[in-house]
Amino acid sequence: MTNTNGSLDGRTALVTGGSRGIGAATALRLAHDGADVAVTYVKGEEAAEEVVRAVRALGRRGVAVRADAADAAEAAGAVERAADALGGLDVLVNNAGVAALGALADLSLAEVDHTLAVNVRGVFLTSRAAAARMASGGRIITIGSCLTRRVPGPGGTLYATSKAALVGLTKALAHELAERGITANIVHPGPTDTDMNPADGPSAAGQAAMTALGRYGTAAEVASAVAYLAGSGASYVTGAELVVDGGFAA
Repeated sequence: MTNTNGSLDGRTALVTGGSRGIGAATALRLAHDGADVAVTYVKGEEAAEEVVRAVRALGRRGVAVRADAADAAEAAGAVERAADALGGLDVLVNNAGVAALGALADLSLAEVDHTLAVNVRGVFLTSRAAAARMASGGRIITIGSCLTRRVPGPGGTLYATSKAALVGLTKALAHELAERGITANIVHPGPTDTDMNPADGPSAAGQAAMTALGRYGTAAEVASAVAYLAGSGASYVTGAELVVDGGFAA
């Protein structure tokens, strides 16, 4: 058994879309800090089970739950299944998302509906279900995007719209849940090396050049910000936008 740093000992967490990328890195960081962790997936069952095995190798309980955030019942149901499996829920990380990029005129209605269903409605429903299961000290943390701070060119209208909606949701949740001792915050990653946007991809050089640091971030760097918001050290932080973008919006 690998020792954790114990800052989240006794806590339980759900990371949606936790089978890869930022979600997987976050699940492992929370487990390293002492939390029991559930992750959701849609198609990547083996990848999700690999994350669960890594969580268990850290001495924590791990659970994989299949749930499509585009399905309203599954989005909320994932919370119930995770909380039942772990014996409660203290931390929700809304990470599941899709990126439909393209010219405004070329985006189909199906793409619009799917993107908003996953990136907005799914997050709303999951957050609502989680809030109902959380006690004082609960944390709702949502993964946003640097495109809510700066849109450097065309092609990101739908994606930026969906992520910008999450800023309003987060700020409203902060007020609505404050009297119950639950915080709500959002993390805005910049260009981050993941399967969806690899650091060696065709547009990577241009994206890296837009940051002050001149490089992509790592999933682990974003996960560190999430872990901070999940911990006791962030008890006075709510309704906040934590930007982890290498200076993309500077």
